[in-house]
Amino acid sequence: MTEDEARQQLVDAMRALDARGLNRGTSGNLSVRFASGMFVTPSGVTPDRLTADLMVYVDGDGSVAAGSARPSSEWQMHMGLYRRRPDANAIVHCHARYSTILACAHREIPPLHYMVAVSGGASVPVAPYATFGSEELADGVVQTLDGRFACLMANHGLIALGRKLPVAMAIAEEIEEQAAVYCGTLAIGGPKLLDGAEMDRIIAAFGRYGQRDTDG
Repeated sequence: MTEDEARQQLVDAMRALDARGLNRGTSGNLSVRFASGMFVTPSGVTPDRLTADLMVYVDGDGSVAAGSARPSSEWQMHMGLYRRRPDANAIVHCHARYSTILACAHREIPPLHYMVAVSGGASVPVAPYATFGSEELADGVVQTLDGRFACLMANHGLIALGRKLPVAMAIAEEIEEQAAVYCGTLAIGGPKLLDGAEMDRIIAAFGRYGQRDTDG
């Protein structure tokens, strides 16, 4: 992926989140790993005003070139994940409605449906609350996501990662769907959960599901 492609991919993805109702206004942020650092969306710019040249390159040491836009206030969270997760090349953070409802209630998504396993585990956990943009938030999210592809962020929203941006986007969208289903079941007495053995089988099956990438 070239620099131009990386920048435009972030613009298109941020607009797609807005169009699908997974994010609103200036909330949320996206990034893709690039060279020794990452490209991340800028702070405080609505999707309709985003352009490729506004995407911010943050080097591995946290430095930003003079004249660049300010990176997302949560860039440290993105960088911390890239340092800990060599399997992740893209990160999606959004304030999707049902995920945020559960995050505000500090309720993880339990194994009510086999698609919960797209998170990389039998449930979708909740990272502890910390002020947005803080190192404490970054540390909590990094630790909660250890070995997983998605988690909720207490009193905040949803974060997902993947080997490519479309993969991370798809995981975020599916987790929001599972959050909506869970909220719905809570209104009618609560879900009947799948057991641990079945979720283990599902997670193993997901590793064999779909088509193999041929372009890395």
